[in-house]
Amino acid sequence: MRVIAVSTLVASASLLAACSGQGNYTREGASLAKERMSVMKSATEWEMGRQAFLAGDLNKALRKVDASLSLNESVTKSHVLKGRILIEMGELGQALKSLHTAEALDPKDPDAQYYLGIVFERLNRPEDAAEHFMAACELDDYNPAHAVAAAEMLVDLDRAEEAREYLLSMPMAGDNAGIRQMLGHIALIDGRNEEAVKYFSEARLLAPDDAAIQENLIRAQMLVGQHAAAELNIAALRKNPANADRRDLKLLHAEALLAVNRPVEARSIYQELLSDPDMASDVSAWIGLGNASYMVGDQRTLRKAASRVVALDPSSHEGYAMWALCHRRDGQYEKALTSINQAIERSPEDPSFHAAKAMILADLGRTAEAVQSARTASRLAPGDSGYATLVNQLRAGTYASAPTE
Repeated sequence: MRVIAVSTLVASASLLAACSGQGNYTREGASLAKERMSVMKSATEWEMGRQAFLAGDLNKALRKVDASLSLNESVTKSHVLKGRILIEMGELGQALKSLHTAEALDPKDPDAQYYLGIVFERLNRPEDAAEHFMAACELDDYNPAHAVAAAEMLVDLDRAEEAREYLLSMPMAGDNAGIRQMLGHIALIDGRNEEAVKYFSEARLLAPDDAAIQENLIRAQMLVGQHAAAELNIAALRKNPANADRRDLKLLHAEALLAVNRPVEARSIYQELLSDPDMASDVSAWIGLGNASYMVGDQRTLRKAASRVVALDPSSHEGYAMWALCHRRDGQYEKALTSINQAIERSPEDPSFHAAKAMILADLGRTAEAVQSARTASRLAPGDSGYATLVNQLRAGTYASAPTE
């Protein structure tokens, strides 16, 4: 009996030990399962926050990302998402805090660096913004947004040449539309308009459906005198229903049509624009209408345009120049001389006004004064042979006015 009792006790002890070990294992498994569930819930809350952010529901997005962080605060992308939400809400200080936390958790995360750059840009700290954008680019040098953002900050810091070299050093510089577009902007800033046309043309080939690039190309083409090409591009752009009512494109189209000697079409666009009450005070549209009307011989509309420009902007030379053209065509040379003198008072360095004055003085038979005005025009524009020719014609007595002048 004693032997049986001892055996029973040993067996019981062994069973208790086994049960105790199994309990520890069960508790450890339960803990791991709970941790996995927490991670899954955190990821679910993050995804719901991201979806709400993309949908524009910032308050819901913030609640969800906070819920995600309460379950797991060591996830870099959660702090980045919170930073992005706070940027959109205008809470830049709090956004900075979240993004710095993300940066501390993972110094090699390009998104944390990029959005830190965004915050510093909005805080008007371009040096800091450029530093973080470049850091993001180093971590992910195949993301053109990082490189372009860095270049924009360098341009803001008056370091355009450095921005240009930086962009050209990028591995995707030759085949990315955004980078070619930014290079075009830098070329315009430096006055290299022909180069800008080249870059914008390349960008357009890489992204043919990007309307912003097409507009950049058009404006660069206008600057270098490629008016026919610009007009074709504007006409194509205006066929898009989204651009049907854009006044800026209509004005640009009319300007291009004037430049390619299609004043009738240009005049129609200007008249359409000015029929809108909201455009009734647009000086540039009235100036364009006056130019088109002069070219087609529409004296009535030219008078109206000249009168409106002078009334809307008395300090501008444009209205008085139009009055001079109008009076001269009507044979009212003294009035034309008064008007061109008023234009010269407001823009004394414009050689075309001095040339116009020379022609009006010639009409009045005041040849010596006409020669002097033509010489002034030639001095102001030494590279323009037309003014020198006018001087010689006036001196030789061979100048004869023509309706197209």
